Amino acid sequence: MLGSVSGGIAGRTASRAGVSSFVPVSQFSDTLSEAIACRLDPQEQEQAATATTQAVEEAERSGGAGSAISWESGTRANVSGSSTVDSSTKLADGSKCMMVTDVVIVEGEETRVQKRMCRGPGQPRYVLQA
Repeated sequence: MLGSVSGGIAGRTASRAGVSSFVPVSQFSDTLSEAIACRLDPQEQEQAATATTQAVEEAERSGGAGSAISWESGTRANVSGSSTVDSSTKLADGSKCMMVTDVVIVEGEETRVQKRMCRGPGQPRYVLQA
């Protein structure tokens, strides 16, 4: 319990000092860029990763770009984001890739990152490419 209290105090203190950096959750490292994950708490990272997955799945079903999924933080006020599929391509080896733009807004400050998500032949889902 003391760890939760001191962690909360440290987080609020860092936030007041203009520092809002979190540790990326490894579970979402194949979906979120570090630049986005570091701005979000673990629950928000899950929301952002889910938005990316939903946007990519929607684009896959519709056969192209333009799918956008937005979210609002369930843990902090003034935190929201979105994932938008900008383009989709099929590679010669049968892989499919999508360019996705993630946007997060924390306390009015916007962070925008474009990432490439690909799914190889026989793979169950799209993953972030380095």
